[in-house]
Amino acid sequence: MRPPVFLADAAARALRLLDPETAHRLTVRALAAGFGPRPDIPADPRLETSVAGLRFSNPLGLAAGFDKNAEAADAMLDLGFGFVEVGAVTPRPQPGNPRPRVFRLTEDLAVVNRYGFNNDGLEAVAARLAARARRGPRRGVVGVNLGVNKDSEDRAGDYVEGVKRLEGLVDFYTVNVSSPNTPGLRALQGKTALARLLAQTLAARDALRTPAPVFLKVAPDLTDADKADIADCARAYGVDGLIVSNTTIARPEALKSPRAREAGGLSGAPLFGPSTALLREFRQTLGDAVPLIGVGGIFSARDAYRKILAGASLIQLYTALVYEGPGLVRRILRELPGYLAADGFARLREAVGADAR
Repeated sequence: MRPPVFLADAAARALRLLDPETAHRLTVRALAAGFGPRPDIPADPRLETSVAGLRFSNPLGLAAGFDKNAEAADAMLDLGFGFVEVGAVTPRPQPGNPRPRVFRLTEDLAVVNRYGFNNDGLEAVAARLAARARRGPRRGVVGVNLGVNKDSEDRAGDYVEGVKRLEGLVDFYTVNVSSPNTPGLRALQGKTALARLLAQTLAARDALRTPAPVFLKVAPDLTDADKADIADCARAYGVDGLIVSNTTIARPEALKSPRAREAGGLSGAPLFGPSTALLREFRQTLGDAVPLIGVGGIFSARDAYRKILAGASLIQLYTALVYEGPGLVRRILRELPGYLAADGFARLREAVGADAR
């Protein structure tokens, strides 16, 4: 029997008594074993949308990093998410950086992590996704975040390998060039490197019998030149979507937690402002030529709505679940239609980018 949401939220609070990585691992194991809640969230046609040829029952997705090894995708869809992004996965298994490598900044509703793409590797993830496919028709949209091995000598080749190996097993691929925890990875956001990477990855996708959309995930820590280069490449190579954004290496002065200066990427509430401003900039530059997925600091339906107004056709969260528990998904989906109605929007897509025009 699945627990009601309020008990799952209580369990999430109790897990905060454990160190963050242990709590994370126990949560994924429990969900994979079938102990996750399945709240009653009536479908609302106002939230239905289509992006890159994919249909979403609602725009709220689970960001990469939670289900690194594709163990609990269906359990997270059962929570009400419109889509789930598993990974990041690299071609070969790797342990990631030494522990401790993830820290709660409770006073700031934030997390710092320096995991370093720890995962079971492409073959293990492919096997789990294949087993999921054998269980019957897919019940929601599931994509994969692709990363590179730390010691890779052909980083573009790592993304290409991921696209080929997971053909037919996922609904979209995300090319992650934005993690701050793999040395040199963010250099792939430069124009020459990014152009070469996208050309190879998209060519590999186009050669598949069952091609799927390719999204590009970028960092929030970008110069004006970086933004222009990314926008140019996204347009020129026909990227299907831009995910804005990954964690930040910046440390706002307002942070209160004693863990604030730990090395790694900062996520959570402090990321909302800068990531939303960047999202709006990309919307103003790209218009509706490239769909945007807004990530960073979403803790409420109001936050989600502000991302949509700034230009996001889809939104994702992760860190807020640490502090708010799984009931947050239901609250956002129940309250979001009210924000649309208050501003006179009949459907979600009418609100996308309304504040970026």
